[in-house]
Amino acid sequence: LGRPLPHGSQGVARIPDDLDLSPGDSLTYAQELLDRGLAFNAHEVLEAAWKHAPDDERGMWQGLAQLAVGITHVQRGNAAGAVGVLARAADHLEEGGPARHGIDVGGLIVYARALIEDLAQNVDVSAESLRPRLLAQ
Repeated sequence: LGRPLPHGSQGVARIPDDLDLSPGDSLTYAQELLDRGLAFNAHEVLEAAWKHAPDDERGMWQGLAQLAVGITHVQRGNAAGAVGVLARAADHLEEGGPARHGIDVGGLIVYARALIEDLAQNVDVSAESLRPRLLAQ
């Protein structure tokens, strides 16, 4: 579920700090990681895309990265932390301008807000429900 790990633990390989993929490759990679339950790693991929994005796309990529962080908090059992980050993710996605690269911005906003509501109502969130689809179907 990401760093930090207890000393001596076997972890998942880190995402390189200098990762620079195309938007499509970043989305494909992040989706593969989300589908494997590795939201923290997906966050690292999306954060790298955010750092390399043109100014008019940064809010959208920031929202995607924060969505993955929110999911990481849910996976770690930190509902309070998740709610705050998921709210910021939804806000950034909403304010990030038009959808680009096939990203399902509207669907992800709905997803983030529904997850916030579930957490607020202490709904048991399944691992499968923590694998949102980044691209519109």
